[in-house]
Amino acid sequence: MAKEMKDVTTKSSQKEKHLLQKLHCSVKNYDWGLPGRVSEVARLARLNSGSQLDPEKPYAELWMGTHDSGPSFLASNNGGEMVTLKKWLSQNPDFLGEKVLQNWGCDLPFLFKVLSVAKALSIQAHPDKELARTLHKLLPDVYKDGNHKPEMTLAMTEFEALCGFITLKRLLSGKCTDIRTDYSNASLKNYAVWANSAELKALIHTVPEVARLIGAENADLVLQTSDQDGEGKVKAVLQAAFTHLMSANKERVTEAVNSLKFRLHDESKVRQLTDKEKLALQLEKQYPADVGVIAAFFLNYVKLAAGEALFLGANEPHAYLAGTCIECMATSDNVVRAGLTPKHRDVQTLCSMLTYKQGSPEILQGVPLNPYVNRYTPPFEEFEIDRCILPQGETVVFPAVQGPSIFLVTTGKGMMNIKGGSQKGHEVTEGDVLFAAANIEISIISASKLHLYRAGVNSKFFRAP
Repeated sequence: MAKEMKDVTTKSSQKEKHLLQKLHCSVKNYDWGLPGRVSEVARLARLNSGSQLDPEKPYAELWMGTHDSGPSFLASNNGGEMVTLKKWLSQNPDFLGEKVLQNWGCDLPFLFKVLSVAKALSIQAHPDKELARTLHKLLPDVYKDGNHKPEMTLAMTEFEALCGFITLKRLLSGKCTDIRTDYSNASLKNYAVWANSAELKALIHTVPEVARLIGAENADLVLQTSDQDGEGKVKAVLQAAFTHLMSANKERVTEAVNSLKFRLHDESKVRQLTDKEKLALQLEKQYPADVGVIAAFFLNYVKLAAGEALFLGANEPHAYLAGTCIECMATSDNVVRAGLTPKHRDVQTLCSMLTYKQGSPEILQGVPLNPYVNRYTPPFEEFEIDRCILPQGETVVFPAVQGPSIFLVTTGKGMMNIKGGSQKGHEVTEGDVLFAAANIEISIISASKLHLYRAGVNSKFFRAP
């Protein structure tokens, strides 16, 4: 009897030992990443796994999860063997929780990242599930899996992005002045009103290079379309114009981008350029003669403050521009690109898959769960993000949830404890990444000011019938 009790205690202790697992994570050195000396990804990667850094090499992304393109490994290896989190979960599926296991199998449904962006990523979109399966079947070397990739971006610093199409519908009153022939103060003021309007109709008047690349017929359709024509007609007009632009040959694109560059340099001598115009010049330096420089005018220019987030559904165009962010998404690496990139471009697929919805994206501020934690909940069941800023000497509790979590510590240190656990708590410090099993309550006590992020399955998924 005593032996049986001892065996039960030992098994329980072994299981408890695995409820929190420290991870070593993968890094991506894409050329748009910040150099090692200033990259948050580089700093966290060094702290996470002790890797040597090159101060001039770009460090773009830190991946935390089970995707085969950037797996995480258990920090506590057995006999020197590197075990991936994915393999370990396949051998210990109970740690995922019953409902997660039933819905997604022996895998995490989300992929967690940190991004350090020095220059623009591609103008891109992510396919829905049906298109992802088709693309993966047709081009498996390009589209690595058959899953969709909704995602959410949470700014750690000021973060800039292009996201979704500007509106098409309203035409400003009056006539836009041609400031190339009229430099009066009244003219400059009139032009500024038009140029700062985030609307496609105004764009036709203020950016002649756009009008040239979309063609006279499409430009006329844009100007003639109104609200009364209905949503379907508006989207069709936008799709025709954008597709014509993105499909323009290299010679025409080069001519248009150079024309834009020289025109804006000249006009900057007599007026203040708009933020979008300044961005176009910046993009031209990063990607000379690229159609994405012109395409950027079609998209909303978004600036997030630290702690603000935006979510991106399937088939929505976007491009990250600068800054450091937390990113979470469904477990996929499917990207359809068409501009601002040296990588494979699939213009036809991108232009055909987009929703062509217009308007500014929703900026999420997060919902306070307690004085220290804000939760960001997108309309996707695979994931949510918690952001925690814990002052020195304080305690915060993350209640038990029915699915797994990944914690990332970015600043400070503290102690992480499992409620009811008999084992000593886990000391955590910046750079630590931890997998937390389902159905455990975790408390954290800060030894210094502590910043951490948690990714987990969307809480609404567990409340669904």
